[in-house]
This record gives sequence, structure tokens and C-alpha cells, in this order.
Amino acid sequence: MTDEILTIKQVADYLKVNERTIYRLAGNSEIPAFKVGNSWRFKRSELELWIATQQDQYKTTIAVKAADA
Repeated sequence: MTDEILTIKQVADYLKVNERTIYRLAGNSEIPAFKVGNSWRFKRSELELWIATQQDQYKTTIAVKAADA
């Protein structure tokens, strides 16, 4: 089984955000990442799971706010 490994630039392009945002998220352990030497790397499969988790958290937040209204 192979899992694609992405660079900061590739992740920024994939998520449509600035590279600095990815550096910040990785440095704060807010996005799944690992370092090879001084360079951040990301497994595409872990990013996809992270995205799904973010979507689920957003949906839960919206549902709670709607229930409180």
C-alpha cells in the first residue's frame, strides 16, 4: 500500500490556503504532519481524514446552535 506524501506547497494548493497557514497549523499540531529533517510532510490519507473531521465538527456546531435557538 502506498500513501502519497505531500509538501507544504502541495497541501496549501490542495486546501486553497497560503503556505504560511499550513506552516502555522503544522507547527501548532492542528493538522496531521511530520517532519523530515527541517521540512514538513503530510500523508494525503491523513489530510482527508482531518478534513472529514473538520466537517463533522462544523456540522455538530451548527446543529447545537440551531437547537439552542
